[in-house]
Amino acid sequence: MNGLSHFEDYLQMIQFNANGKELGHLFDAITTNETFFFRESQQTDLFIDVIVPRIIEQSGKKEVKVWSAACSTGEEPYTIAMLLREKMGAVRTEITASDISQGVIESAKRGVYNSYSIRNVPDAYLKKYFTANGQAFELSPAIKSMVSFQQANLTDEKRIRSMAGKDVIFCRNVLIYFDDKAKQKVVSLLYDSLKPKGYLFTGASESLHSITRAFRPAAINKVIVYQKV
Repeated sequence: MNGLSHFEDYLQMIQFNANGKELGHLFDAITTNETFFFRESQQTDLFIDVIVPRIIEQSGKKEVKVWSAACSTGEEPYTIAMLLREKMGAVRTEITASDISQGVIESAKRGVYNSYSIRNVPDAYLKKYFTANGQAFELSPAIKSMVSFQQANLTDEKRIRSMAGKDVIFCRNVLIYFDDKAKQKVVSLLYDSLKPKGYLFTGASESLHSITRAFRPAAINKVIVYQKV
């Protein structure tokens, strides 16, 4: 690839490439993008049924700001958008979604999915928000317009600090790919990006126990969610 014969040459090319395009190609090639709609639905149920009403009660404002960190091809933030539209229609929403890979972000913006991605979508949502086109399912423009996508590396301090002021962050099934030092940095940046008493959802099998004590874990309806203290 690129006419290079050694890994050292490729590393040098990445380090000194001015526009960062080759680094973006590398991210696209090595990142894992396993996701689907309504994944770990106990967490999204808790979010919409308990957490959002709490946020509204605490703030006195009918608004919620959500960040889907490491959003991959968009199934997570679009699930959040559908739930908010269906169950919290009167609430003003701001949904930000980010990923390190520009390739998956472009895929997310298109909003076209296969049968694997939509297999857990409830029938009512499927009929209302998706249009079948052969083997593909296209998400409605109304839902796509609710999500703002951008590229971001979760270890990039300057970039992540621009995400401040969120009520809820979903960073699920991501921390497992970082070493301990990077995990601590990412979690610290996520903490700073939340409003006081904001909430962080990690993957159902992930824990912050050995990473930080800054968050207070709470078990609600048998689901663990972390709250900024």
